[in-house]
Amino acid sequence: MTARSQSAQYYKDKRDLLVRIFGSDVHIAEDAVYVGEVRYPVLDDVIVTLPAGQLPADLRSGARQDDPEFAVDVQTSFGDQWKQFPEVTEEHRHEFAQYFDLVDMASLGDAVVADLGCGSGRYAACAAPHCGSLVLVDFSDAIFVARLNLLGTPNVVFIMGDLLDLPFADGAFDFAYSLGVLHHLPIPALDALRRLMPLSPRLLVYLYYALDNRPRYFRPVLAAADNLRRRLTQLDSPRLQKVSVWAITLLAYWPLARLGTMLGPLRLDRYVPLAEFYRGKTLRRLHQDAHDRFLTSIEQRVTRREVLALADEEWSVAVSDGLPYWHFLCERR
Repeated sequence: MTARSQSAQYYKDKRDLLVRIFGSDVHIAEDAVYVGEVRYPVLDDVIVTLPAGQLPADLRSGARQDDPEFAVDVQTSFGDQWKQFPEVTEEHRHEFAQYFDLVDMASLGDAVVADLGCGSGRYAACAAPHCGSLVLVDFSDAIFVARLNLLGTPNVVFIMGDLLDLPFADGAFDFAYSLGVLHHLPIPALDALRRLMPLSPRLLVYLYYALDNRPRYFRPVLAAADNLRRRLTQLDSPRLQKVSVWAITLLAYWPLARLGTMLGPLRLDRYVPLAEFYRGKTLRRLHQDAHDRFLTSIEQRVTRREVLALADEEWSVAVSDGLPYWHFLCERR
C-alpha cells in the first residue's frame, strides 16, 4: 500500500467525523479530501486547508498572498521552533494538567475536541487518550511534527489551517482549546477568540497576562524584554538570533528559575520575574520558551478584567487562579 493510499484509508475510516467538522458532504480521494467541490490536498495524513499563497515556503510555489490577517513571519518562527523542540516531555504533561484544572476530563470521553494551534502536539498527546476524537490544527510546518508525535493514535485528525479562516461548521466540536496561540495573531487576541466561539460550546484558552496580578516593578522588566524581542525579530541573521536566545536562556531564564526553586518553599518566588512558573524546569524547557518568547514578532497581553468582560447573556467565563496566567474557560450558557 502506497503512502497516498494509506492516507486515503486513514481518512476513509474517519469520513463521518470529517462530515461533522466541515458540515458538508465529504469525498476521500487518494491524495485529497473533497468538501463539496473544494479540494483539500492530503500530505502525510495532514489535510491542507491553507490557500497556496499561505503555505510554508517548502510546500508552496508562487508568491505569498498579501493578507493583513496572516503573519508569515510568525508562521515561519513557530514552524522552526517545533522542528527544533519536537519532543513531548513530562514537563509538558505537568503543564497540561495546570491548563486543564478547569475541565472535567471525564466529560471529554465521547467528545469531538479541537486543539486550535497545536504546535508540535505536546498537549494533544496528553489530551488524545481522554477524547472521543481529537482534531489538531496548525498553520505551520509544526502540524507535521504533531503527526509524528501522535503516530499510532487512532482518534486524531491533522489539519493545516489558519485559525482566522477555518472552513469548519458552526458547532463542529464539543470542546476546543487554544493554549498560547491567539496572542501571536495579527488581530486582537480576544477578537480572534470571538471568531472561534461558534465552533464549540466550550473553549479553554490561555493568553499571556498583562502582569495585572504582579508588583509594579515587573512592568519595566517586561518593557525591556519587549524591546529586546522586537530587535531580535528584526535581525537578518538566524545564527545571531539563535546565539541571542541561548544568551537569554543562560543569563536570565536559568538563574531566575533556580532562584525560584530556592524561594518557592518560602512562597516568595512570585515576586521575582519568571521565577514562579519556571522553577524546577530543565534547561531545554527554558531554552524552548526563550525561543518562543523572543523570536516571535507579535505578542499581545490581556488583563483578567478584559477576559471576564467576554461574559455576556450567551457566554460564561471562568478564569483560573492558578498558573499559567491567564487561562480560562468559556462556556455557552
